Parts: sequence; structure tokens; C-alpha cells
Amino acid sequence: MSTRRASIAAGLVIAGVILLVVAFTTWYTIDESEQAVVITFGKADTPVTESGLHFKLPWPIQQIEKLSKETYSLQFGYKQDASGELVSYDKETKMITGDEYIVLADLIVQWKITDPEKYLFNAQDPQEILHDSTSASIRSIIGSSTIDAALTDGKAEIEAKTRELLTSLVNTYDIGISIQGVKLQDVELPNAEVRAAFTAVTDARETKNTKINEANKYRNQRTSEAVGERDAIKSRAIGQKTARIEQALGDVALFNDLHAEYKKNTAITRQRLIIETLEQVLPKAKIYIMNDDGETLKYLPLQQMENQTPPPAETKTEGGNN
Repeated sequence: MSTRRASIAAGLVIAGVILLVVAFTTWYTIDESEQAVVITFGKADTPVTESGLHFKLPWPIQQIEKLSKETYSLQFGYKQDASGELVSYDKETKMITGDEYIVLADLIVQWKITDPEKYLFNAQDPQEILHDSTSASIRSIIGSSTIDAALTDGKAEIEAKTRELLTSLVNTYDIGISIQGVKLQDVELPNAEVRAAFTAVTDARETKNTKINEANKYRNQRTSEAVGERDAIKSRAIGQKTARIEQALGDVALFNDLHAEYKKNTAITRQRLIIETLEQVLPKAKIYIMNDDGETLKYLPLQQMENQTPPPAETKTEGGNN
């Protein structure tokens, strides 16, 4: 009798456990920042991305794997310890440039899980594959770049090429993640002496470029001034040419008029021309018209007569004195 009761009690306990398992494993919730994969006997079903309450078959028939939708950051070359301090790994970041200089380069890769099924089942450790792909990508791009580009104005191009190569590798491995961005943190030389020497070279190069720019500016300024002066000379020459032509045309017209008058009265026109010529040649000389015919008046004082002004006319009033 006691054995039967014990069997019944054990059966009730097992049934209760099964009911509890069924009760607690037939539903699950997903928030807005999560996505889930329902696994049925080891095979993944379509990912669930809608938030809220969902139902499934009880364990062990179906299981749930939840993954985040957030953007992750892979820190390559350094890590943050428990105290919050950054710890660098020079062995990981040391690489050689295309012109055979050694540099230290660390970066951040931002990535997301875009295919939960591939992320869970296509690779044992997708994050390790991403880390190795990042190392291969940055080393390849740095290895084809010059030291100047890596340390100065070529960082943006290195970032773009690294992202492009890393995206290609990740797509080839098909591990269910996508690359959102690549950001170079630091690219520097391995020791202080080399950094100081390279800084001196960089400063000298910048000084050289500054001097070249100043020389080009002075050359352009002088060229502009010379071009302006040339144009001014040309403009003045054209103006003088036009004035000379107009003056010559006027002289020709005047000569034609004089010639016509000369034909009408030769003697008077000849004397007029002689007198006008003498006025131009001897502007301060006094001109007299002489008469040698034995008359009393030997000359006619024209200039004195011109300078004399007639007296004002007298006005008469009627009615006598006021």
C-alpha cells in the first residue's frame, strides 16, 4: 500500500514539474531592442523581430535565442579595463606602411546583427572572425599607404578603404552581421624620438608649402599688375591713335576749306595764312600793317585799337535837375 502511494506521489510530482515546464516555456516576450530566433530541434526558424508577447512549443521541442538590435563597437588595439582606463595593445596595432615605416594604428568598428540565424549557426565565434577581419583589413590598407597619408591628411581615405575591405570580408564569411562604420582613433609612430623627427620633417614640409604658396601669390599679384599696366598702355595708345586720326581728319578738312578759299582769293588768303602763322610762331610779337606808298600813315596799330574800349554812352534825362 505504501509503495503504491509513493508511486502516485512521484507521478504527481513529475506531472507537476512537466506542467510547470510547459507553463513557463510556451511563451516569451521581446522588447523593442531585441530580436529572437525560435529553434526547433536544433533548426532555426524565421527570426522574430516584433516586440511583445509570443508563444511557442514547450521546451525541449522549441528554444529561444534572443539577440540585441543595438549597434556594437569593436575596439581594435585597445580595451577598457574594469577601472575605466584604456589599455593599449601595441603588438596588435603595430603595422608597416607602404614606404616601410612602422606605425601604431587603433580603430573602432561599429557593427550590427542583421541575420540572427547566420550569426548563431554559420560561425562558432562571429566576433572573433570580425576582429581578425578588422586586423587584416587595416593592415592591408596601411600597407598600401604612405607614412604621410597615415599620419596627416590621408586618414579619411584610409577609413573609407578599410570599411570597404572589411565589409567585403564580412560578406564573404556570411556571419550575419553588417558594418556600420570604421573610425581611426590614433595613428602614431612607435617611440618619442621617431615622433619628434617626423614632426620636424612635417613642420619643414609645411614651411616649404607656405613659402611656395606665398611665392605663387606674389607671382600672381605681379602678373596681374603687369597685365593691368599693359592693358592701360594699350588703352592709352588706342586713345592717342584715335585722337591723332581725328586731328588729322580735322586738319585735312581745314586744309580743304582753306584751299577752296585760296582758289577764290589767292592774295588775301595768302596774307591771312602768313599772319596766322606768325601769330603761332611769335605769339608775343606785335603785328603792324605797313603802308610804304608815301602816305602819312605808315602803319595801322591794330592791337592798340583792339585794347581800347569805347567810352560809355552818355544818357540824357528830360526835365532838368531833380
